[in-house]
Amino acid sequence: MEDLLQMKNKNMVVMGVANKRSLAWGVAQSLHQAGANLIFTYRKDRSLKKLEQLLDEFQIEAKQVIQCDVNDDESISQAFKEIGEKQEVIHGVVHSIAFAHAGDLKGDFIDTSRSGFSFAQDTSAYSLVAVAKAAQPYMTEGGSLTAMSYLGAERVVEGYNVMGVAKASLEASVRYLAADLGKDNIRVNAISAGAIRTLAAKGVPSFNEILRKIEETSPLRRNVTKEEVGDMTLAMMSHLSRGVTGEIVYVDSGYNILG
Repeated sequence: MEDLLQMKNKNMVVMGVANKRSLAWGVAQSLHQAGANLIFTYRKDRSLKKLEQLLDEFQIEAKQVIQCDVNDDESISQAFKEIGEKQEVIHGVVHSIAFAHAGDLKGDFIDTSRSGFSFAQDTSAYSLVAVAKAAQPYMTEGGSLTAMSYLGAERVVEGYNVMGVAKASLEASVRYLAADLGKDNIRVNAISAGAIRTLAAKGVPSFNEILRKIEETSPLRRNVTKEEVGDMTLAMMSHLSRGVTGEIVYVDSGYNILG
């Protein structure tokens, strides 16, 4: 299987690990098991401490840990410059970053503030564009960028509100980036993960109801795990998916196919 994946010693940047429940951490574990070199970014010192605890607990070596604020172009540029100068080549980037103000996830979408709308778009969607631009010069051997999305990007999910619109923007950005970067053999895709108890999910008022509905009605009659999301992301980052770009791949027990 390792020969098929061709991930041994590939330099993979993982962005967005908040704690052990994070989708990004599930992805990191899958990449680690496949033999990839892991580079992590974090935003604040408290995130760094949690990340260091996880690496120690699971005995995973990070090749590099770099601070990166995705709301700041200079921070993004500097982070990837440091990564590129030390690692020389970047083979993949996992973008698992999204945020909206709590107040904009409550009540009706029509009441979304202008500033809240802009912040959700900037953090959850534009950051992928900025990251892709910063990583491109160091992806000299081609590679893959994979973002994390959710069904709320294409359907109305109660309580998801402005985040659903931001995820729709993220998915459109995936397609346009795929068209731009394909000439450099850089693939861009997104994983639309099912509902998982992450830190971000706590902000969605209807989350428990969503979990229950998926378990009762999805084709597989269960919710998915971060490990399953991690393994599919691994496949999308690997040689196995070398002919795939601009796609949104669902890992949600088939729930997205229902009417």
